[in-house]
Amino acid sequence: MIEAMKEQLRAMLPQVLKETGIPSEASLNAKIGGKSDEFIDLKNEIISSPEHYVLLWMDGFKQHLSTTGYQTAYDTLFDQIKASSAFRAYLDIFLRRSYLKHYEELYRKRPTVDEAEVWIGQNNADWGLLVSPRFANGRWENDKSEIRHFKPVYWSIGHVLETGLAVPDKNKRMPFATVDDYLTFFEHVLVRQTASPYQKAIALKYCEHVRAAKDPLRVPLLIPEYRYEGRIAKHKYRLDFTIITPETMDTVGFELSPWSTHGLLTGTKGKTQKQINAEASGNFDKEMAKHKAFFKKHGIFSLIYTDADLANIDAVFADVETYLTPPKPKKQLSFHYINDFFK
Repeated sequence: MIEAMKEQLRAMLPQVLKETGIPSEASLNAKIGGKSDEFIDLKNEIISSPEHYVLLWMDGFKQHLSTTGYQTAYDTLFDQIKASSAFRAYLDIFLRRSYLKHYEELYRKRPTVDEAEVWIGQNNADWGLLVSPRFANGRWENDKSEIRHFKPVYWSIGHVLETGLAVPDKNKRMPFATVDDYLTFFEHVLVRQTASPYQKAIALKYCEHVRAAKDPLRVPLLIPEYRYEGRIAKHKYRLDFTIITPETMDTVGFELSPWSTHGLLTGTKGKTQKQINAEASGNFDKEMAKHKAFFKKHGIFSLIYTDADLANIDAVFADVETYLTPPKPKKQLSFHYINDFFK
């Protein structure tokens, strides 16, 4: 795409220079490219697409235009672009090409140090998933300087193939050479320990989804048994499944809450209705406290599925699947925006 855009720009160049009076390709490109770090916060902005890049550039350009009537260099550039339809078309392609040339630097949000370490699994069967894992002073930690240089998509199948899963308190990792290696471990080790048939059914459907994906390495991980307090041996809560969206670092939990394990009351014989109601209310409060705690500490919003939902496990997984599938590319509207801007 970058090479094709380069050829387009070269073909358009003579007309742009003719219409604007700009002396050379180097001068023209400097006028556009030299403004990017002025118009966009390139160090911190997370830019999702070429069109998003164009819109940010144009918005930044607008902020630099004179409001006093005094003609600045930015106003002169505005007038040149407004007077030349060829320049407007050139600008659109140039900016979208600039985004693609720096795609890896611009498109994704990076986890903070605190966000870059996740512990999963039940007690005495827990594993660490880190971004840049290293073993130091008897414990696992991230190499902070390497988090931003991590090549795979964060929290994806490619991520766990790159890092493996860390064994707590030991300088050992569980490696995975292939996608199938990890999916086998996921289904038959990580999820197998649960007694829930619903979790096992979701795990199976996830494996099928990954294997059918065009690029399995980019599929977000369906993280089982996300631990509220991380590596701490005794902790309050776990979430059945969690997905961290690689593009935004937004996190969503999935709780499969059938009545049989989350609300059923036993030994009610001999209890008054008031006592039964109080016990049921306590169970509900405990479950809600878990979700509120995850949201307050980790920013994780949880979707909760009860018996009525779990009767249709395909529908439940359809919800999960919406977080596993990246958004479709937006229609290329940047040139229309540029034309409207310079009317």
